[in-house]
Amino acid sequence: MADVPKTSRGPSFVDIYKKGQGYYTRLGTGIGGAILILGLGNFIYEQINFNDDWAPGLWIKTGVPVAVIVGMLLLLHWLVDVKRSSCDFLIATDGEMKKVNWTSKKEIIAATKVVILVTILTALALFLVDQAFKNFFIAIDVLQM
Repeated sequence: MADVPKTSRGPSFVDIYKKGQGYYTRLGTGIGGAILILGLGNFIYEQINFNDDWAPGLWIKTGVPVAVIVGMLLLLHWLVDVKRSSCDFLIATDGEMKKVNWTSKKEIIAATKVVILVTILTALALFLVDQAFKNFFIAIDVLQM
C-alpha cells in the first residue's frame, strides 16, 4: 500500500466542532458575548473625538469600532464554535444543566411566601424591640421626647 498524502490540515475556521451538541449553551454564550462586544463597540465610538471639519474623522470614528466589533465577533465564533477545548467545556456544561433538578413553580411560590412572612415577622419583632428600648430610655431619662 502506498502512503496517501494528507490533504486535510484540520478543521477550517468555519467548521463547527461537534455541531448540534451543547446548542443552547453555545447559543446563550454567543448572544451574551455579542451583547458585550456591541457595548464595547459603542464605548469605543463614544470615546473617539475629532474636529468636525476634519474629513477622515468620521471614517475613523466609525471604522475603528466596526473593525473591533468584527474582530471580536470572529474571536467569539472561534471560541464558541471552533476551538475544541472551549467547545467541549460548553457541551459538558449543557449536559450538566440537563441533570439539574429544577424547582417547580408550586415550590417556588411556597418558598417565596415563607420568605415574605419571615421578613414581615422579623420587621415586626425589630419594631417591638425598638419601641421597648425607646420606652426604657425615656423612663430612665436618657432619651427625651
